[in-house]
Amino acid sequence: MSQLTAPMADVVREGLRVLDAGSDVPLRLLGGVAIAVSLTGEPLLPRPYNDIDFITARGEGPTAARLFQGLGYEGDHQFNGLNGHRRLLFYDAANERRVDVFVGRFEMSHMWPLERRLTITEKTIPLGDLLLTKLQIFAINEKDQRDILNLLYGHKLTESDTDGINAAYIAQRCGSDWGLWRTATFNIERARTAVPRFDLQSHDEAIVISRLDDLRKQIDAEPKSTKWKLRARVGERVQWYEEPEEVG
Repeated sequence: MSQLTAPMADVVREGLRVLDAGSDVPLRLLGGVAIAVSLTGEPLLPRPYNDIDFITARGEGPTAARLFQGLGYEGDHQFNGLNGHRRLLFYDAANERRVDVFVGRFEMSHMWPLERRLTITEKTIPLGDLLLTKLQIFAINEKDQRDILNLLYGHKLTESDTDGINAAYIAQRCGSDWGLWRTATFNIERARTAVPRFDLQSHDEAIVISRLDDLRKQIDAEPKSTKWKLRARVGERVQWYEEPEEVG
């Protein structure tokens, strides 16, 4: 594990610097920076990236903490001491930036384990998971919608993790969890409704709308588990998502 200079001002290059320095740590990018890294060119809908999000394997929190401290970050000692088994926070004061490191699983409005999927693709979590981390946000905002459209424009829908966005995986996840299905399908419709607001070229608009529609069709066609069907009977009478904790 190499000890390098202070954090870089360019947030995407900094994310890559961390991955390079931590090549012996099971560490992957997620969030907006991960989407930017996954694209071969400029994003369809540019936006600023303020923070960097990573995920590491369960039990690797202490190793990740040493990595970030060696790269010029200051850990949130109180938060990390209490929550380090599941989440870590670090700060780059010079660039007014926060780094969030999930440990073992992704947990915001919805939760699912990601530990076994950390080594499937390089640099970022698999694109299917990456899209799902955006679709699972109940209180979605414009930057999240931009991320969804950037990812769908930059990558085709596929049936595997290695050559695009694994729509079959997303459908399977949604087919086993009614709450995740409800939020994800909400956000597919929200993103579709928002597309005209971005004033895209007609060809580009057609691509993202087509992929949103195809993803929704695949989710709808996926067989639903018994657990999904039981929760569906309750529906929206009971809150189906978590309120993400405010940290930092």
